[in-house]
Amino acid sequence: MSGFIAGLCVAILPLLAAGFWLGRRTARPQNLGGLGTPVEHATFETLHTASLAAPPLRAGLTEETARKSARRLRSLLGTDALCLTDQKQVLVWDGVGGHHRAEIMERLAGPLETGRGEAFPLTCDTPDCPVRWAVVAPLTVDDRVHGALVACAPRESAVLVRAAGEVARWVSVQLELADLDQSRTRLIEAEIKALRAQISPHFIFNSLAVIASFVRTDPERARELLLEFADFTRYSFRRHGDFTTLADELHAIDHYLALVRARFGDRLAVTLQIAPEVLPVALPFLCLQPLVENAIKHGLEGKADKCHLQITAQDAGAEALVVIEDDGAGMDPVLLRRILAGEVSPSGGIGLSNVDDRLRQVYGDSYGLVIETAPGAGMKITARVPKYQPGVHSAGRLGDG
Repeated sequence: MSGFIAGLCVAILPLLAAGFWLGRRTARPQNLGGLGTPVEHATFETLHTASLAAPPLRAGLTEETARKSARRLRSLLGTDALCLTDQKQVLVWDGVGGHHRAEIMERLAGPLETGRGEAFPLTCDTPDCPVRWAVVAPLTVDDRVHGALVACAPRESAVLVRAAGEVARWVSVQLELADLDQSRTRLIEAEIKALRAQISPHFIFNSLAVIASFVRTDPERARELLLEFADFTRYSFRRHGDFTTLADELHAIDHYLALVRARFGDRLAVTLQIAPEVLPVALPFLCLQPLVENAIKHGLEGKADKCHLQITAQDAGAEALVVIEDDGAGMDPVLLRRILAGEVSPSGGIGLSNVDDRLRQVYGDSYGLVIETAPGAGMKITARVPKYQPGVHSAGRLGDG
């Protein structure tokens, strides 16, 4: 889908450049400044102007985003006035002739319903009003009309009709990308809720049972474990931010392991090797703790003798390399592939598939989990996290804000 949208943008830009050049070549003298031919100069200006108009539109169609992008869009078309509307109102009017707002909205009923563009003369009692003609180009996302781009000019122009249609198509692509970003955010939030639901019942019951067992025999130990439990659940159920830092995620894992060790005692041995330089790296919230929980469940609970869990985080140039390894019961690789593909959901499997999906959504398919396992051979899970990724920012430490 993203490839198609990128291709559409590339196809539209030359048409925008041509319309921009035709609209501007008679409006002002050419001062190319060594940029080449008039067409090359117009292409450069079009690309630059489009790049400035795109970021606000990637947040959706609102009064604020329309206001921030309208002047750039009017510059692309070279018109006296331009307005952006939603289904109900004019969101912004840029240029002269703002008194035509009501008339424009009355004439938009047909284009907004059919999704087809239209051009019509404007009625005006103001003698010196420079806009006498309007071109309407609907803004559509997934075959749904979200609003319209309206370009106003002194006279009817076939070039303006074509150019307005192409600019509207380009705006629609930006709105579609905004819709995809919002869908991705909602999906990530739903997956985090699924993880929380998975963690809650089993872990909370066992932790409270362990704490209760120390209340009479070792009250101070019970108090310490209760604080560990409170800190871990506070982190797991926090509501700010889709991303956290590796330091905060490891801190939550430390609370989790303190409760697990209280339950299993000497049966669990944990080794941590953490490079300090990777601690500030941002990563999706709750993407490592489920891997540790999976290692405990299928490692420690799957065998009678002692289990060793090793967690390492290393600096790997542009990435942080996190490895979680246990020497427990392991798993059939065929079953593991089915779990990651969502075909089966055994107890504990939701965490693995959830984390794998979220890493791929945020960083791309090449950043999915790498899992090595076999029955009786334990399990080694490797996660690669880029040190920098656009849009990935930690919400700050748990106590912040």
